[in-house]
Amino acid sequence: MRLTQLPRAYSGLRRYRQILAVLLKYGFGDLLAKLKVRHPLLGRLPRLRAIKELEDLSRPARLRLAFEELGPTFIKLGQLLSLRLDLLPPEYAAELAKLQDEAMPLPFAQIKGKVEAQLSRALGELFQEFGEEPLAAASLAQVHRALLRDGTEVVVKVQRPGIWETIRADLIILEDLAHFLVRHLPESEPFDPPGVVREFAKTLRRELDFVREGRNMELFRRNFQGDPTVYIPKVFWEYTTSEVLTMERIVGVKVTDLEGLERAGLDRHQVALNGANAILKQIFEHGLFHADPHPGNILVLEGNVIAPLDFGMVGRLDLELRERVGQLILAIARGDLAGLVRTLRELGSLDEQVDLLALRADLADLLDRYSKTPLYRLELGRLLDEMMALVREHRLRLPPNLVMMGKALVIAEGVGRALDPELELLALAQPYLERLALRRGPLQKALQGWAGAWAESRELFQELPEGLRSIMSRLRQGRLKVQFELLGLEHLMQELDRASNRLAFALIIAALIIGSSLVMQLQAGPRLWGLSLFGFLGFGFAAFLGFWLVVAILRSGRL
Repeated sequence: MRLTQLPRAYSGLRRYRQILAVLLKYGFGDLLAKLKVRHPLLGRLPRLRAIKELEDLSRPARLRLAFEELGPTFIKLGQLLSLRLDLLPPEYAAELAKLQDEAMPLPFAQIKGKVEAQLSRALGELFQEFGEEPLAAASLAQVHRALLRDGTEVVVKVQRPGIWETIRADLIILEDLAHFLVRHLPESEPFDPPGVVREFAKTLRRELDFVREGRNMELFRRNFQGDPTVYIPKVFWEYTTSEVLTMERIVGVKVTDLEGLERAGLDRHQVALNGANAILKQIFEHGLFHADPHPGNILVLEGNVIAPLDFGMVGRLDLELRERVGQLILAIARGDLAGLVRTLRELGSLDEQVDLLALRADLADLLDRYSKTPLYRLELGRLLDEMMALVREHRLRLPPNLVMMGKALVIAEGVGRALDPELELLALAQPYLERLALRRGPLQKALQGWAGAWAESRELFQELPEGLRSIMSRLRQGRLKVQFELLGLEHLMQELDRASNRLAFALIIAALIIGSSLVMQLQAGPRLWGLSLFGFLGFGFAAFLGFWLVVAILRSGRL
């Protein structure tokens, strides 16, 4: 690790050492060695031997345990990565999906102070009752039962004090590690580790903004208005801020509690059907879906009504992307290789680095197994696993929301089949896919294209005169500037920067040696052991700088 690579991480140096030590502890020293994660300010990292109990665990299991020990940021990162099947093999995604976001509850005094500070009123003035014991405690927030002054039962989600400062320090370190991956593991570049960290940081910021979560709930509530099979809790905005969210309390049975569903007299088949239709409507009709449909976040109410909870992580699919999804699934079912490749190209997944011949051969093999198969007989989970294996092997790029949508469908299928083994999610999806296909029919596509082209042309002709006048005005005044961006030279600039720094270092060392020699010859200043003290100190400093320069060159691996 170079000195210029840690300017922002100095304030979190202790945390940096802790992260590296935990990775060593769980047997990831080989990865750190390959990344060349070393720096004088880090000191000597402990040579920890893996705990004996870990020897029989798989590498994915050890990664999960390491993330659990590293705390909330890494737990959230693991949960997000478990949804990105385009980045991780299934065994890693399955292990990271087991991460439990649980934490010790905070003292009630801290929660009380946080709520009062956020809502600017005393707790007794805001609520008739406020439960001191939390209903749930996670790393980012905890939830308490409360009673409004008018008797309405609510739950209050309170963000942990100081949690964003902790997460922000970890995000800086994760960004540094992502750049190390690109620098020292070139094979990781197609997966864009810095981009993944940026996406993760954006997701966390959104999840920590409770106003955004409340707006998500309102959007879902509006989308399902008039649908008796789905109920979305109401948000009480007068008791909600960016760090406190107050919503209607929902009492129901967890969708995974099969015995509880039976005791409540609920119809498991109808519950599975309602839940499947809810996720399909979210994806193919609304374009706004619950990106973390964890079974623990879904309750079932009287009348087999589905009530999803926790809207901190949602995904969005515009109409064009939804149509592409429909084309992908239908192309697989019909064995349409040309249509499948064309859709991948329209998604931007095929760049110049993709071996198209090899990809077409693998896709043809996939279609041989799944083509001409009725949708109701397709196993969505298995199909998605095989598709994602091809994505990883050929290093295709897919929109993150598209990958999370696939994971959401697989989770929904798993929950649905636990309730009703006969449930066929893709068969239920067929009407939605056919409606999307109709929207992309030749006539509709042509009409939409002509309408869009006409609107864009009209806007262009309206703006063109003003733009030309602006350019001519700047040209007459001599203020017209043309900016060039040279791509692909970043690495060269880094190398030139490194070379110039070393050259400057060498010149300083040479100047110190020459100057110290002159001082020695002139016998100027105080003396030590018969030698000029200033000359002696100059030689010593030059030796120290020379040693530093040699070490830096050797560590870079280039002489």
